Parts: sequence; C-alpha cells; structure tokens
Amino acid sequence: MLKRIENVAVIGSGIMGGGIAALCASAGIKTLLLDIVPFDLTDEEKTDPKARNKIVQAGLEGMMKAKPAAYMDKKVDSANVTIGNLDDDFDKLKDCDLIVEVVVENLKIKQDLFSKIEGIMKPGTIIASNTSGLPLAKMAEGRSQQFKENFLITHFFNPVRYMKLLEIVPGVDTKQEIIEMISAWGEKILGKGIVIGKDTPNFIGNRIGVHSSAVMLNAIKDSGVTLEEVDAVFGPPMGRPRTGVFGLADLVGLDTMHHLLVNSNELLPNDEARDVYTVPDWFQKMIDNKILGNKTKQGFYKKEFTAEGKKKYKYNLETGEYEPVAGKPNLACLKAAKSAKTPADKVQAILYGDEKVCKFAWQMTAASLIYSANRIPEIADSIVEIDNAMKWGYNYETGPFELWDLLGVKKSVKKMEADGLEIPENVLKMLDSGNDTFYRIENGKKQYFDFASRSYKEVVVSENIIFLADLKADNKTVKSNDSASLIDLGDGVFNLEFHTKMNALNFEIVEFIGESLDYVNENGVGLVIGNQATGMPGAFSAGADLAQMLTAAREGKFDDIKKGAQTLQESNQRIRYSPFPVVAAPFGLTLGGGCEIVLAADRIVAHAELYIGLVEIGAGLLPGGGGNMMYWRKVMESIPEDISVTDLSPYFITLFTNIGQGATTTSAAEARRRGFLGPKDRIVYNKDYIIGEAKKEVLKMVDEGYVAPAKKRIPVMGRDAHGMANSNLFNMEQGGFVPPHMAFISRKIAFVLSGGDVMAGMKITEEQMLITERDAFVELWKTENTQKMAEHMLKNGRPLFI
Repeated sequence: MLKRIENVAVIGSGIMGGGIAALCASAGIKTLLLDIVPFDLTDEEKTDPKARNKIVQAGLEGMMKAKPAAYMDKKVDSANVTIGNLDDDFDKLKDCDLIVEVVVENLKIKQDLFSKIEGIMKPGTIIASNTSGLPLAKMAEGRSQQFKENFLITHFFNPVRYMKLLEIVPGVDTKQEIIEMISAWGEKILGKGIVIGKDTPNFIGNRIGVHSSAVMLNAIKDSGVTLEEVDAVFGPPMGRPRTGVFGLADLVGLDTMHHLLVNSNELLPNDEARDVYTVPDWFQKMIDNKILGNKTKQGFYKKEFTAEGKKKYKYNLETGEYEPVAGKPNLACLKAAKSAKTPADKVQAILYGDEKVCKFAWQMTAASLIYSANRIPEIADSIVEIDNAMKWGYNYETGPFELWDLLGVKKSVKKMEADGLEIPENVLKMLDSGNDTFYRIENGKKQYFDFASRSYKEVVVSENIIFLADLKADNKTVKSNDSASLIDLGDGVFNLEFHTKMNALNFEIVEFIGESLDYVNENGVGLVIGNQATGMPGAFSAGADLAQMLTAAREGKFDDIKKGAQTLQESNQRIRYSPFPVVAAPFGLTLGGGCEIVLAADRIVAHAELYIGLVEIGAGLLPGGGGNMMYWRKVMESIPEDISVTDLSPYFITLFTNIGQGATTTSAAEARRRGFLGPKDRIVYNKDYIIGEAKKEVLKMVDEGYVAPAKKRIPVMGRDAHGMANSNLFNMEQGGFVPPHMAFISRKIAFVLSGGDVMAGMKITEEQMLITERDAFVELWKTENTQKMAEHMLKNGRPLFI
C-alpha cells in the first residue's frame, strides 16, 4: 500500500488533463504530462524530439497562458511538470504513484491504454480515469484483479484549479483503502470537496444539473417568461451564480449541453424523467446554425460594442432572431428577495411569489427537488453527496435538500401535491415519521436524514474542518451585532466573523474588534479572524465601507473620517500587540481594510486562492488603517536587521509599486512572493480547513508560551525615497501613463511608506508612520478628485483615472 502520492502522471494534455497536471504541480507534486505523437509528422520530424512532443508542448503552453490562471505561481509551479509522449516516454509511468487518464471519450482507446499501463505499472500504483460518460465497469473489462482493485474514476470539474468538486467513483472491486487514500489526498493536498458517487451515467453533479437544464430548456419557450427574467431569478436571489441559467449555458457551450441531453436520453432508458432529455426543435436549430454560446460569440445572448457603448441582445426562441435586452427585469419578487433578512425568506419570496416568473421558477425547482430525492440510492447513498456535488460543482449556495429545508418541507410538499406532482416515497415516509427537515443540529453536530435507516445521522467531515454556521446554530455565538459575531470555537479559542455585504468593514465592525479583543482577553486564550462566505471566490473582506466615508466627506465631517481611520489603526495595533495570539484566516478577496487586518495578525493561515492587496488607490485613496506601516513592517521583519539604506531600495520600490498600482495577488503563492505572507505564515489548499487550521495554530502558539511581540523602531528610507518616487512619477506623467491626481496620490503613498520627512536610514516609531498615514488619508478625502473617484468606484466598480 502506498504511504503517499509523490509522483503523478497525467495522460492527455488538453484543457482537463493540462488543468489536472497544473493543479498537482501547484501543490508541489512532481508531475509527468504525456500525450500522443502527432500523426502528421514528416520523415525528418519523426526523429525530432521537439516535433514528437508538439501536442503535449502545446498543452503545457496553453496552461501557462490560461485565463483564469491554471497554476498558482506558474514560474515556480511549472518546474514540477515534465512532458513527454506515449511512444518514447511510456516507461516513465512505472515510477508513478498515481496515473490519471484524460484521453478522448472512446471506450476502445481507453481499454487499450489501460492494457498497456498494466504491463508496466509498479505494484500499488493507483489508476484513475477522468471520464464523464463511460462506465468504469466497461473500462475495466479484461484487466486483472489487481488492476481493478486499484482502479477508480476521479472526475474533476473545469476549470480544475477553481472548481471544488472531485467526484470519486469506485468499482465493485476497488479496495476501500484506495478510495480512502485518494479521498484524503484530494481533500487535503488538492483542496477538493470529495463526493463518493456510483458507476451511473453522469455520476452525481451532472446527473442533477443536466436534468435541471433539460427541464428548463423544454419549458422555457411556452412559459411566457423571458430569458433575462429567468436568469435574474436563478442567479444570486436563489443562491446561484450571477450567470443565471442561460448565461451559464453560453459559458459552458450549447454544443456541450446538446451532447449531454442526447447522451442522457440514450443512457437512461429507465429514468422516470427520460422524456425531458429531449432536444427541443428551436434548440436544435441553434446547434445547426452554429449558435454555440461564447465560443461563437453568440448563444442565448450576444454583445455588440458600438460607439455608444456595449449593447446586449437575446435570442428570440420563436423567430430565431436577436433582439435588444431592455435592461434588468423590474420584478417585485426580486425586490422582496433583496430586502429579505434570512436565506429562507429570500428563496420563499421567489418561489412562493405570484408573478409569472415565480410560478415558472417554482415548477422548475419542484421538478429538480423531486428528481434529486428519487436518485437516492441510485446515484448516491445520502442527500449529503447530492447537496455537496451541486454546491461544489455548480457553485450553488445550497444543495437541493438544503434548499428544500429553506422552503419548508411540509409547506412545499403540500404545494407540490396541490400541483398534482408525485412526491417521492422516501420524503413522505420522513414526514410521516414526524421529521420535517432534511438537516438539523443536535448536540453541536450537523445531522442529515438518512432515507435507508429512516433516522438522522451525523454529517461526517474531516477533523480539520470547522463550520461556523453549525456553531452558530448550536448557540456558540457569545457576542454579535448586525455586522460581526464572536463565536466560541472551543478550547478557549474564539472566532471573529464579519457578515456585512462582501464583509466590508464599517464603523460597527471596527468597534466590535476592540470588544472582541476585550472578551477574549478575559475569557479565552486566543482569537481567529475568519469567515466562510459562500461562492467563488468569496470574500474575507472586500475592504472598508466606501459609501460610509464618502457620505462623511461630502458632509465635511473630516474629523469623523480621521477618527474612523485612527480607530481602525488602533484596532489593528491591538490585534498585533494583544497578550494572546491572533491568527487571520483569509481567502478570496482580501482587499484594502481587509488586507490591513490580515497584516496585523500574529500569523496567517491563508487559503491557496487568496486575492489580497492594498487597492485603495482605485478609489482615490491610500491605505488608511495602518496598511502602509504594517506592509512595510511585515517585509522588514523577514530581512536582516542590519540592512543598509541602499539595500532597502528594492523593497521600497516593490511595495510602492504594489500599493501605487493597487496590485492584487492571484494566489497565496503570489501573496508570499509579494510580501503579504511571511515565512511563518501557512497556505492551505482546502478552504474548509482554514478556520480549523487557524485554531490549531493559535493553540500551538499558546503551547509554545506565546508572548506578544515587543514594539521596535522601523528602518525607513525617508527623503531618499521621495526623490526615487518623484523621478519615476515625473517620467510616467510626461509619457501620459499616469493622470495628475493618481500621481498626486502616488506621491502621498511614497511619503507615507518612506516614513515621512525624515533622514534616510532613520528608525522611526510605528506611531510616527501611522500619524503620517492618517493625515495623508484625510487630506486626500478633502480633495474633489478623490471624492469623484470614490463615487465612480461605488457606481461602476472600477477606477476613474483622473
């Protein structure tokens, strides 16, 4: 039995194979990427190694250029990839612990490949297929018992780096220890959410997802509702991606959807909903006319760019012509959902509404819920696998059964029965036994209703995972207000959670930070700062509440702005110098003020997908909560104390550029390279782990006898840096690369980051830098141009360059 997976081979260098190889390489695993030798080589090329590797080389280069990025840090991670071809380098597979097949979906080709692999694989090697449409039992035909015991399906979703779902489908002969090893490896090393499926068509995620799309496609034309109305409703109001249904179809590709419909109809002869897996005539017409979505620049929608700006058009299902989209739908249910206080209120405002689109949404949702319940135990053993597959594979905030709970199971079943729908027997039996929710919290543990035993069972998760929502449901919140909560994690460790929109920092949160520190000082041993926002990428904190400050500036309340900045600075300094350890657990968008809070922490346990940066210049500002000082201090702590002023120059230029350009990292690996993470900070691949791992870090620091750091003076570049920055900015202004006000802000950034008007090489106090920073922050707010930039950012979500 393998103890660990050190060497991985991926066969097939297309989008999926290249993506799997890039993820493994980013996780630090030595990866062999193989593909076929081109069929059309000349006689001369047949002896040229480069020519023979043309296909795999193109795949590697494609991943290097991929957007969004396939690698966490392509310059570093791509060095873990070795390429080759299936003729010259096949024997290298004998050294691999895991071989993942990602070749064309042709049964004969896969069977022949596995036959060759079996001839050279070392004992214990795990063989996996990334197929999405071929049965494992068929692929394994003709193989030995030993091969079958180590053979399974690992179905990644695209793009591999960003989609959390990894479906693992074992065969009847697959050893349990192999299933457990790959599950643990996928979860911990690759950061995936694991669901165990069965060897059935489309597995779990696509079985439910394709059915939902099929029902929608067959009902939309005669529904009387518009494409944009459906997308508006089946977007964020229902906890779905912003693309909605038809926008997502354009992204995935209408030809892909067409293939899934045809394939499902063929492979599911006994499915009770087989009739919906038919291709409507109007949809077939789109396929025939090569209207395939984004790949052909026209699908259900298309965009045109004119002198007047961008125009959006929608496909008319009746005429086959495009017509202008009038704008965002004006629906009462959307307004009700927006003002709803709870997730349950939000979805009920949509699905129990009286508008035509609400009735359509109800019909579509009811069909999906019933279909999901009927799939147990056919495709999965429990509701948990289905819910997780839809959340992790389709970016839903709630899975079907979690959504059913939000609707109220009794109430929704009554409405389904009134509509003449056939309710699944397993759901009726659950209700008859006196249980009216699919999930519940019992003794602090989340439980699900198990249809097989007709009882509740604990949702089993890794011991590394802590879900804040479960703790809150178990009354572990010790303090809270409308913007933040303090939650007891156990063992004397507490978690400070933000819960504003995008977890933006407002005055209420800043005050609550101090209250939380006071509470932990009296009642605990340490603090984690983290949250578990849903969606992709999610936001630890998108920064300070810009609207709140702009209002104050417009009213001339600059003393309030200064006080707010000072309070945040003081809160961050309290985080830094508290007598107990504070660990930040950032992920996703960690911008502006959110970045400042992270920089204040003793340690950082970051998710690999960390998009961190001090981006205030985009709103006409510079960091005002201590960000300049803390970023400089963080970098200074990782270099020798006796460094000369001259040697400080590269660090100053890097940080000045990062802040002055509002640079945001594309991964935690890049964040480390840019100095946001230090040598003692950790990167965790599984987002669900970061609260638990941060708690472990707190307890480790306590066990080691944590003592708060002593304040030290910070070496700065002073006036020497002003000249460097001014010279650079002058050249950029003369070349028209930076507008006047942004150059003005950049000079302020240089002044603050260099320590102010002091001599080069001086060591100044942190308080000196903080005073300089907040004075500059307020001065910028007093300018009309900064107020214009802030307003533009709020309205349009992008900088105004003035």
